[in-house]
Amino acid sequence: MVGKNTAGDLAADVGQLLTMGFEGTEMTPQLASVISNLQPGGIILFARNIVSAQQTYQLLKACQQLVKRPLFLCVDMEGGLVDRLKKAIAPVPSAAAVFAIGDRKLFRKHGRLIGEECRAVGFNVDFAPTSDLAFEASRSVMASRAVSADPAKVIVYVREFLRGLGLAKVLGCGKHFPGLGEGNLDSHHELPLIHKPWKRMWDEDIVPYRKLRTEFPFVLVSHAAYSAVTGETTPASLSKKWITDILRKKIGYRGIVVSDDLEMGGVLAAGPIEQASVETIRAGSDVFLICRKEEYVTTSFAAVLKEAERDRRFAARVRESAIRIAAFKHSRKIGLSRTAPTTQTIERLSRQVWEFSEQVRFQTIAQQEQA
Repeated sequence: MVGKNTAGDLAADVGQLLTMGFEGTEMTPQLASVISNLQPGGIILFARNIVSAQQTYQLLKACQQLVKRPLFLCVDMEGGLVDRLKKAIAPVPSAAAVFAIGDRKLFRKHGRLIGEECRAVGFNVDFAPTSDLAFEASRSVMASRAVSADPAKVIVYVREFLRGLGLAKVLGCGKHFPGLGEGNLDSHHELPLIHKPWKRMWDEDIVPYRKLRTEFPFVLVSHAAYSAVTGETTPASLSKKWITDILRKKIGYRGIVVSDDLEMGGVLAAGPIEQASVETIRAGSDVFLICRKEEYVTTSFAAVLKEAERDRRFAARVRESAIRIAAFKHSRKIGLSRTAPTTQTIERLSRQVWEFSEQVRFQTIAQQEQA
């Protein structure tokens, strides 16, 4: 268990810090071997893994059956541009489209419907909503994912969306800490360099994390560098100053901290993925997220384990997060839905999502006609 110091227990601890993705739409002997050997703490699926609601549930169930502890079963479901279930169930409007209506009840309904979709097919964690501010600098990158440049308005939408997810028994996430609103590069491909001074960051981009620190089950940390704050070009996801000193200590966040996908170009610009996996944990992350390549998953797991075996202080850092994750999973009753989705359930959800989309569309037209 997590309090001991044997090699086997240390490997189990490292496994709990790993959330992994993979190719394919079904369980294969090779994938089963990787999951069984590493015993990851979480699984994340993308559109490439999803064919239908029933297939998605069975794939997640197969993953859970291979591990001893409950899994974080994760997906990115924001609606609009980031909608992993649009072919399996129905397309959901974007955050910006829903926000533009200005109705808090719709904000919560947006989160609830997305949460019900997620829960129906087996997910218990949604890495949403986006909490970045919609500044002009990032418009071409964030587009309809960000809702407003006013942090107070962002908080209203985010809080209601999270409550909606909660009604569906799905956990949400604040992202991308400390904020991508001033970034004009896509961190999937390049490292955004944001030259924004500390006071403006604190008074603008960081406000949602300050005000919602007890309401975010997860916070996902960005692969952007903030040289005016740290004096270096290290991504926030690898920065002890951002994760431990600011998010944990200054803001007082007590939930689960997740690195953004370590396969993204924004962090690989700083070094090999194995090194990034070690450094994000050293900086204070609880979860290192590797979303696709099996080779990256296995070599990064090995690198984190090797460093923990070599460095007692790093091993203690790993154990701290493993204990936090275990307590979190227990208190939140993390698990897979007991029943697979029926055709009737998916048809009902599809109809509800379509009706919601039509409601948003008609209200948008009405607003435009009044303007």
